[in-house]
Amino acid sequence: MPYDSIVCVKQVPDTANVTADAMKEDGTVNRAALPAIFNPEDLHALETALQIRDRYGGTVTAITMGPPKASEVLRECLNRGADRAVLLTDRRAAASDTLATSYILSRAVQTIGRYDFVFCGRQAIDGDTAQVGPQCAEKLGIPQITYLENVVDISGDTVQIRRNIGNGWEIVQSRLPVLVTVIDTANQPRPPAARRVMRLKHARTQAELAGMVRNEMPDDSDDRRDAEVQRRADALKQRGLLVEQWDLDDIGAELDRCGLAGSPTKVHRIQSIVLTKEGYTEIPPTEEGTQRLVHELVVDRTLG
Repeated sequence: MPYDSIVCVKQVPDTANVTADAMKEDGTVNRAALPAIFNPEDLHALETALQIRDRYGGTVTAITMGPPKASEVLRECLNRGADRAVLLTDRRAAASDTLATSYILSRAVQTIGRYDFVFCGRQAIDGDTAQVGPQCAEKLGIPQITYLENVVDISGDTVQIRRNIGNGWEIVQSRLPVLVTVIDTANQPRPPAARRVMRLKHARTQAELAGMVRNEMPDDSDDRRDAEVQRRADALKQRGLLVEQWDLDDIGAELDRCGLAGSPTKVHRIQSIVLTKEGYTEIPPTEEGTQRLVHELVVDRTLG
């Protein structure tokens, strides 16, 4: 029996390569100063969906919400074996917190239509909230299984999954459809397939084409640029290389639940931690050394 999977993926700043320019003066992340990467645990979610398709048949659809640049992770999904990719981009979705993001993604999933599984990485490295997946399941009105380690069995409309519970594991069972969050120990993501990379290297979204045309035709009128974008889009579509692109209207989203208007999360305080001490201090592994360490931490107001 074939199973259709939808995988929610995200392009995130590479927090492992933080530099002095990574933080703005207001304390927010300067995303332009950090390289953008495929959220690590989303890769494992994609691999889980691909393994199910390889074993049982079906389809894998990848969807991401973000600016046009996020198309890069969709191409990587296609290169690794996804059957379909959808970019959800809209300026009205800017500043969405986890509540608004999960609402928008749930609307996108419903717009895609039939599905048996919705897979998400456990959490994104730029927020570490682990909230979007479970919130999306609530809005879809379907069961959820978190911390997937392994798909034990799928039979008919029932799945058994082994999930990590920190100090061990348990096997749980659920009816389909179900939303599942995946951890980084679940599998080893496959590399992009060379043939797919070559075939899909020119795949683009409408927004990417618009950006390219603006750079190449800066002095032309809007009408001429729009006509050129449409010409290129039609050419890519004929070759099966036009990546789908949706906005909030396409998914029937209520605008008061999107973006800043739909985001109740408020930042109470931003604190910038500056390390002023230079060098290091060696502490001997003795009772006297421990007492000296505690005294120094208290004096520096690290403790107390």
